[in-house]
Amino acid sequence: MKHLVLMCMLAVTGLSAVAQVNYKTREEVPEKYKWNFDDIYTSWDAWEADLKAITQDMETIQTHKGKLGESADNLLALMQVQEDLMKKAYKAYQFVSLQSTVDNRNMELQAKLQKVQLMFAQFGVETAWMSPEMLQIPEETMKQWIADNDALKVYQFDLLDMYRLQKHVLSEKMEQLMSYYSNVTGTAGNVFKALSTADIEFPEVELSSGEKVKVTPGGYSNVVTNNQNQDDRRIAYEAFYDVYYKNKNTYAAIYNGIVQSDWASARARKYPTCLDAALEGNAIPTDVYLNLINTVKEHTAPVQKYTKLRKQVLGLEKYYGYDGSISLVDFNKKYPYDEAVDIVTASVLPLGKDYQAKLKTATSSGWLDVYENPGKRSGAFSSGVYGVHPYMLLNYDETLNYVFTLAHELGHTMHTTLSNETQPFATHNYTIFVAEVASTFNEHLLLEYMMENTKDPLERIALLNQTIKGIIGTFYAQTMFADYEYQVHTMAEQGRPINADILTNVWKELANTYYGDISEETMYSGYAWTRIPHFYNSPFYVYQYATCFASSAKLYKDVTEGKKKDRKAALDRYITLLQSGGNDHPMEQLKKAGVDLTQKETIMAVINQLDVLVDQLALELEKLEK
Repeated sequence: MKHLVLMCMLAVTGLSAVAQVNYKTREEVPEKYKWNFDDIYTSWDAWEADLKAITQDMETIQTHKGKLGESADNLLALMQVQEDLMKKAYKAYQFVSLQSTVDNRNMELQAKLQKVQLMFAQFGVETAWMSPEMLQIPEETMKQWIADNDALKVYQFDLLDMYRLQKHVLSEKMEQLMSYYSNVTGTAGNVFKALSTADIEFPEVELSSGEKVKVTPGGYSNVVTNNQNQDDRRIAYEAFYDVYYKNKNTYAAIYNGIVQSDWASARARKYPTCLDAALEGNAIPTDVYLNLINTVKEHTAPVQKYTKLRKQVLGLEKYYGYDGSISLVDFNKKYPYDEAVDIVTASVLPLGKDYQAKLKTATSSGWLDVYENPGKRSGAFSSGVYGVHPYMLLNYDETLNYVFTLAHELGHTMHTTLSNETQPFATHNYTIFVAEVASTFNEHLLLEYMMENTKDPLERIALLNQTIKGIIGTFYAQTMFADYEYQVHTMAEQGRPINADILTNVWKELANTYYGDISEETMYSGYAWTRIPHFYNSPFYVYQYATCFASSAKLYKDVTEGKKKDRKAALDRYITLLQSGGNDHPMEQLKKAGVDLTQKETIMAVINQLDVLVDQLALELEKLEK
């Protein structure tokens, strides 16, 4: 059974601004701005009861071993008990995981989380026989069983998709052996997490004002985003990146371990490349990936035009990477959370009153954890609990950027809500490949709404700049990251060495292609790879941000432009996509909605959009100057 816990980390660099609403303890945060965990379990006793029930389900599953091919009834009985187990297991996991997320210092929660994780690992070992045994049932027999048994139709997509992937399923003994390594293969990622969070020591720097700042990710972000003094930004940048630079060889060893593990797993399952192994599960053609990275790499002119514009407007003799976040105009408007909710709610009306009503429920019913508190993880995400509702994490800081983050994450939350309401458990999980469509679509809606409802020239410039940075960060930067991953994994496949110098050179070559020679190089310029979490935690993940952005741009155009009849049909197709969960391969789901990512034109649409937006920003800045 496919499993996906949707956890979208906003700000691809892992940075988050310092919150404007500060609470010294979690207890100080008003209840209406915190998660309601009672919706999952009302007590720890209920949680423990489900753990015991899961153990019993595991024992029941074992009684079906060797009997699946005897009848459709035997197969159905197994599928149903497995489904019951997984429903309880995900609830049990999320109940602990979510509480731990807002209270990382609670070691009792950490211990309980490890208990559930070990339970998942044990489940993998004890059910290693299932796929090999199911595949002993002839495909035609399976199709006939499904046709004759309505209860089995719920599981049709996954059951028949097994045969497509049959050559990559190993024998029972080999599958069991592979399951033993499930925890081991995650060790390198855990080492990265420990080195970059638990054990990392960020220095303190003194700025020109005399203020002392500890350059944690949040502290560094605050300086490079808000401090108008370039020397201060340089000081913060050098101190921040020096921490990673000093550990570059360790990070290289960690990343090499992850890449080698990916290649070992790919070969064990008879895939020709790591990319094939990463894509085939969701039936994504490798041409989609290669079309993306090659097309974007050939059309980086809009990014360089924007960088030149920034250098000119900021009046900098020399422009550096740490100048990329500072505002082009003096715009520091704050958006209180409740006001931001009203803005986002109003912006989604083009998706219909029903969608808007569901969004209002999400923001008023304990689904969102809004403010930063000590011990709470940074960033933002939305994660579903089937049969309950999604839980959405924020660290809201009243900036325009976080208004867009709110819209983005509510896009995920609504996607999960519509999917869970429409799909059975077996097909409720949508893939990452379509996940970012809903979130970035909502960002399109928000931009349009705010541009139509403001007469403030500074806000218009800030909105355009926010959108441009979003395209560069979500589409261009993620494609560059995807290219980087592809090149490094190819090195492993070819038996070439991978070390800090090699990784840095690959990064520098890509950065030069994307950003040209407008930005000045520093001794730290080639070392951003050391601190990008997705490389270490989710290989071959980030390209989906870019493909989803391209998809949502096409869908947004279809829904908002053209004849009323055509727009209505496009909206119906889009809502159907959100309701589809994982009932088909994502490429097919997108094609039904009106998007074909094999076409170069789909990718070029975003590139052309960025070009137009940069020109529009230049005109708005020119008007302001006059």
